[in-house]
Amino acid sequence: MTRWLQKRYALSEQGARDLIKGCIACVLQNISFMFPVGLLYSLVRDLMGGGIPEGGTAFYAVGCAVCVGLILLTTYIQYNATYFATYTESGVRRIALAERLRKLPLAFFGKKDLADLTSTIMADCTFLEQSFSHFIPELAGSILSCLLVAACLFFYDWRMALAALWVMPVAFAIVGFSARVQERLNQKSMDAKMACADGIQECIETLQDLKANNAEQEYLRGLEKKIRAVERRSIINEFGLAAFVVSASLILRLGIATVALAGSVLLMQGSLDVLTFFLFLLVVSRFYDPLQGALQNLAAVIATRTNIARMNEILDHPIQQGEARLSNQGCDIAFDHVGFAYSTGETVLKDVSFTARQGEVTALVGPSGGGKTTVSRLAARFWDASRGSITVGGMDVSRVDPETLLSLYAIVFQDVTLFDNTILENIRIGDKDASDEEVLAAARLANVDEFAEKLPEGWNTRIGENGRELSGGERQRISIARAFLKNAPIILLDEATASLDVENETLIQTALSRLIRDKTVLVIAHRMRTVAGADKIVVLDRGVVAEQGAPDALRRRNGVYARMVRLQAEGQRWTLAQE
Repeated sequence: MTRWLQKRYALSEQGARDLIKGCIACVLQNISFMFPVGLLYSLVRDLMGGGIPEGGTAFYAVGCAVCVGLILLTTYIQYNATYFATYTESGVRRIALAERLRKLPLAFFGKKDLADLTSTIMADCTFLEQSFSHFIPELAGSILSCLLVAACLFFYDWRMALAALWVMPVAFAIVGFSARVQERLNQKSMDAKMACADGIQECIETLQDLKANNAEQEYLRGLEKKIRAVERRSIINEFGLAAFVVSASLILRLGIATVALAGSVLLMQGSLDVLTFFLFLLVVSRFYDPLQGALQNLAAVIATRTNIARMNEILDHPIQQGEARLSNQGCDIAFDHVGFAYSTGETVLKDVSFTARQGEVTALVGPSGGGKTTVSRLAARFWDASRGSITVGGMDVSRVDPETLLSLYAIVFQDVTLFDNTILENIRIGDKDASDEEVLAAARLANVDEFAEKLPEGWNTRIGENGRELSGGERQRISIARAFLKNAPIILLDEATASLDVENETLIQTALSRLIRDKTVLVIAHRMRTVAGADKIVVLDRGVVAEQGAPDALRRRNGVYARMVRLQAEGQRWTLAQE
């Protein structure tokens, strides 16, 4: 039962147990609400039988107190078993999703955008939090308690019980048959919400470009259509749900009429006494209230399937695993007939073989789309190769835990990610246990001190969201300082100076020359002068190694590399001219 609940509702093991406890607590609470009915029935029986017997007043007074006490106690238990446990599970679920995302291969993120993942962790978890605190336990509690009461009704009179209970299966069947309709409606509503969230996020991220091209009004008109689509889908959803729930509720209320009609007929025939008739009228007046809520809760539980499916997509996705210890002998990176294709079927690498040796700089060059960035990502196991093997010091990277493997790598990306924190703390990302002195030493090696000490609060200046207070070159130097601080034996440089001015490029190249000493260095670059001093050039073109060797040897070969050098030299001689 616990395993099924875990899978069905994307719960932890403890969360599944707490859900069972919550359902039991709701059953007890609903049963406690029936005790006053029994007490009232007993009172009416005594009154109709000639009056309250001696000591009866005290009995009913104590009975009332006991009923109130039971209701308070079961309500307290129900509140703790549902609400408090649900809030705890909600936190556990969000952490579990975040931990799972941390271990998923980057290929998964190629199919998802930020708004979608954020919505799953925040909005979907919030919706399920409401379901597990309000809908599911109360649904289970209503059904189980009503079944117990139904069994008691059959004990008194099976004919009247049938008259009262025939509406239950019909009403629940109506709501149950709405499952497929609701799922389609919910999926369309979710698609509309995701499209709207993507549009809002894109608008905020590209506002500068929209303003520059006078495209704001046109974009906002499209965004308004997406917002209206969400509104329209929400209204359709509500009508679709109401059509089934209201219909089922109307059927449910027919039970009161059939009890009154059947009771009247049986009373006239003399086969039913007035007291039993009164009992059934009293019970059904209270009996259908929890069932009314159960119908709404059932519809709400059905609606959670879309949210749960989105969570399970993350939780069920295969993660990258491997040994938690390193067994490499040295840090040579070897690609042996490596092929790679994205999940979309797009083939990026067909047959790539080369070795980047420790103590040397190996540069990856080639036309755009040739697979340079993919090669560097495969080396760090951001993705797993489709075929062939990649080794570091003879150790197959696909058999090593990704986090363990990345302890060997320091990576400097072209697009630097910074945090809204101080310069010191942004550099300390490279080694969270580093002292301030070690962080400052790494920062000076990367020439960060050249601008950090001029800031209002020096090294403790907060740099804004993603370092918006800094220039591109300053942000890049912080990234290089992280790599210095990590001091890993393998360096991956992905277009580290591609978008910088000449002054910043010179400073960063000076810093990089200090960083790469005696390490395995894999450099991705488009500027041929950036890699002119590399020990080895690997030219990637259309997913294969077109040629490889020392820069001078490749220039003499007059192949792809030599052609790229000539084209860039011609481009540098180009100037703006007026006709």
